[in-house]
Amino acid sequence: MVQLDSGAVAEGRVTRVTDFGAFIQFENGETGLVHISQIAHSFVRNIHDHVREGENIEVKVLGRDERGRLDLSIKELLEEPEEVPRPRAIGRQSPQFEAKLRSFMRDAKERTHGGGGSAAKKPAGGGKRKK
Repeated sequence: MVQLDSGAVAEGRVTRVTDFGAFIQFENGETGLVHISQIAHSFVRNIHDHVREGENIEVKVLGRDERGRLDLSIKELLEEPEEVPRPRAIGRQSPQFEAKLRSFMRDAKERTHGGGGSAAKKPAGGGKRKK
């Protein structure tokens, strides 16, 4: 029987799958949790796409939490991809940026092309200094 200490690799059976992770039971009767963040290197939207109840899987023991429960990982046993795809946040900011840029360009055009005639060319304060 495998000792379930930190760093150990063991095979267990998936007994329950939830939105936040999968519960794995080992032959010694102990149960641990593979948190959804420890399923794969990429973002896991639906855990059911990766594990199913009743299947046997190999996991790595990361350690135990403060209450002695096993903290497990599947992704620690998977080869890490060369470059992990990162979510693109620019799409959310883009409309705001575009609106600000349009506003800036409109204001800049008004300042340089309109409203003021020759007054726009005079130095500030009319060229006189106060004493």
